[in-house]
Amino acid sequence: MKHLQGGVKKGAFDEAAAQAKFDAWKQAKESALKAITVKDEQAKREASKAKLEAEKKVNEAIAEKVATKKAEAKAAAEAAAAEAAAEETAAEATEAPAAEEAPAEEAPAEA
Repeated sequence: MKHLQGGVKKGAFDEAAAQAKFDAWKQAKESALKAITVKDEQAKREASKAKLEAEKKVNEAIAEKVATKKAEAKAAAEAAAAEAAAEETAAEATEAPAAEEAPAEEAPAEA
């Protein structure tokens, strides 16, 4: 406004023209600031969305690892149970013939 008032003093234009130029400059400045503010807000929203998407991907990867570990643990537990059952079956199979042979050996010895 100072420079415009200098123009009025020199007679380049009148007070109304100076005020009109000042108002036009002020509106242009405010609209430029508003555009920058809107652009910054949009950039923040986009950055927030990108961060959220990245966090979702990380969480999915972690969930996938946990599911894999649980599946491996379950498979290992089932394998251990199957192995234990197989060992019990094998132990029973070796004990049963030994139990059947023992009375047979004792009977001829007594006779």
